[in-house]
Amino acid sequence: MSELTRSQREFRAAMANLSAAVNVVTTDGPHGLAGITVSAACSVTDSPPTVLVCVNRTTRSHEVLVANGRICVNVLGSDHEDLAMHFAGATRVPTAERFTARDWDLETEGVPVLRGAPASLVGRIVAEQGQGSHSVLFVEVEKVLTSADSGALVYFQRRFHNLAAQPVSA
Repeated sequence: MSELTRSQREFRAAMANLSAAVNVVTTDGPHGLAGITVSAACSVTDSPPTVLVCVNRTTRSHEVLVANGRICVNVLGSDHEDLAMHFAGATRVPTAERFTARDWDLETEGVPVLRGAPASLVGRIVAEQGQGSHSVLFVEVEKVLTSADSGALVYFQRRFHNLAAQPVSA
């Protein structure tokens, strides 16, 4: 790997200060089962409901996600840090074993859905735009699943942080 330029180092340092929700994007289909941890995901529009997800093109998961065309964006809760690490490839847990825990519903939606996730967005990739090392995947949402608010897992300053759910005042 080549040394980073000054501009790249400054950009990365700045982006470390951008808090981001942590998600595990999953797929299953004729091209296989895959999942990857991403922090670059956000809503685009509600007409039709669409989100975007940025995925590094050099990962095995990228090829499988795009080839299958149908994915689930699983928004992680405050108790999902271990899961985020597994799907980020930071542990030695093989891909197939990441889905063996009873945390996953592998049947109902045709793609892996994390049981108890604060939100899971099941949809179809409708467009892909390359930008540098990544693809921006536009996903039209077909189904939304939510659970009781269990807080959030966010990435900030190159570390995971847990945010507790706050009660809503009347």
